[in-house]
Amino acid sequence: MDIAPGLKGTSIFLVGMNSSMKTSLGKLLADALRYYYFDSDSLVEEAAAGKFGAKSFKESDEEGFRVSETEVLKQLSSMGRLVVCAGDGAVQSSTNLALLRHGISIWIEVPLEMVARGEMEDQMQLAVTDSVSDSEVDQVLTQLASLYEKMRGGYGTADATVSLQKIAYKLGYDDLNAVTAEDMTLEVLKEIEKLTRVKRMMEEAAKPF
Repeated sequence: MDIAPGLKGTSIFLVGMNSSMKTSLGKLLADALRYYYFDSDSLVEEAAAGKFGAKSFKESDEEGFRVSETEVLKQLSSMGRLVVCAGDGAVQSSTNLALLRHGISIWIEVPLEMVARGEMEDQMQLAVTDSVSDSEVDQVLTQLASLYEKMRGGYGTADATVSLQKIAYKLGYDDLNAVTAEDMTLEVLKEIEKLTRVKRMMEEAAKPF
């Protein structure tokens, strides 16, 4: 709450591979700042009648899907006091990257293995099955690695990066799963505080004597 006044209502955009960690962190961050939480992918999915509707929409008309993503980001970026978990489309075009500049963007970097495991768990729930084969896990990892390579340049334009691996190292954890959403949220708050402090210093320096 000490950080909130310095933000002056500036929205926070979380970019990075979609994961349960990013979602949990976003909700905790919104609570801490007393902001509203939104997931941009969920808004696109709602417009396309749920997850399966969004998936079929994306496969049948990818260009139309991307236009919808941009429209959602345009609406969210025009508002204040939001924490937005941005989908992959947020860093896929110069238009979307420009929209993120309306707020503070933070790259939430989670190891691909953890992202893959979360994705497989989601698939298991949808398929009502208790196990997945090694080949299926490898396939998901390969797909995620390819996607990551496409997105990495866009993620790198974020104002700050919060890495789960670095936090684990800093806290002395051998197991990456020991890092909690609370640990990640505290690190994000520290980065936001640094960014707002630098901005304030630059504004003071720009004032005429």
